[in-house]
Amino acid sequence: MFKLEARPQPSRLMSLASPLLALALTVLLGVGLFVLLGKDPLRGLQMFFVEPLKNLYALSELSVKATPLILIALGLAVCFRSNVWNIGAEGQFVVGALCAGWVAMQAGPATAGMASLGRGIVLPVLLAGVLGGMLWAAIVALLRDRFNANEILVSLMLVYVAEQLLGWLVYGPWKDPAGYNFPQTITFLPETKVPRLVPNLRAHIGLPMALLAVAVLWAFLFRTYRGFALQVGGLAPAAARYAGFSSRSALWTALLLSGGMAGLAGGLEAAGPLGQLTPYVPAGYGFAAIIVAYVGRLHPVGIVLAGVLMSMFYIGGELAQSRLGLPKSLTGVFQGLLLFTLLACDTLITYRVRWVRAARAA
Repeated sequence: MFKLEARPQPSRLMSLASPLLALALTVLLGVGLFVLLGKDPLRGLQMFFVEPLKNLYALSELSVKATPLILIALGLAVCFRSNVWNIGAEGQFVVGALCAGWVAMQAGPATAGMASLGRGIVLPVLLAGVLGGMLWAAIVALLRDRFNANEILVSLMLVYVAEQLLGWLVYGPWKDPAGYNFPQTITFLPETKVPRLVPNLRAHIGLPMALLAVAVLWAFLFRTYRGFALQVGGLAPAAARYAGFSSRSALWTALLLSGGMAGLAGGLEAAGPLGQLTPYVPAGYGFAAIIVAYVGRLHPVGIVLAGVLMSMFYIGGELAQSRLGLPKSLTGVFQGLLLFTLLACDTLITYRVRWVRAARAA
């Protein structure tokens, strides 16, 4: 029979191989799922792993999905490495979209000063998104810092507050008076929308911004004293206190950075693909980014690869719905399978599987 045996020390090889093994298991389970649903498994896997990479248009759509996932996951990686559990990035994403949308709606003939900025108005739009996300995360940091409130519960509950705030605004004060009573704001002016990288494709400047954030965050975490202090505080709080590293400073830095990244993603989404605010701004990116962060091993480069993979799941779910007649919720199924198989495979980092011969009865 098989037995789990503790390793003398964690396996670095399995730490790198675990996500790949989890992906392989996810694919195998996906094949079984397609068979149970009466669909061609090869056709189903094609929707998830081939079609999103098929041509330039598909790659453009992939980048639109991957950009917010990568940005949010980068911020979450800083939090998790600092032992700060920000589970409410979705709320920070929504508030970032709200703040960016508000600035975008101020642009018009009545605001000559903003109109004179031309395409430069995109900068204050995105900056408003960053500040909105930081403000929402600051609520979590304040309650944890001053009242020792659990940041998991606070950040998670604030997601629902942000969604209710969005609903109130688009159904009420911000509703487009010429929108046939649909819950949506006015369409943002073209000048306020983020520039696209290629004409006639939706890929926008958020992609190079996300890649730049990857490089900056890598340098921050692994090449600066501040990043080192954050990681020590997460791995060994007692050692961090002994070394004089401030846990309070780490809390605020991690949450504000994470909130700002989520807010930037929200601003890019509002002023990019959406072009207006609707009740459908919450797309689940904040929760999916948690999986992205862990599949990417909380490393900036790994997060890029994990973000692309998760984006393929999003696009594959949409294609499976339109072409195979399957529910769109299949995207969540694949995300859940990847997470649970990763958790199972991570066991092999600290344990090895050994075959033990069963003792024969006398």
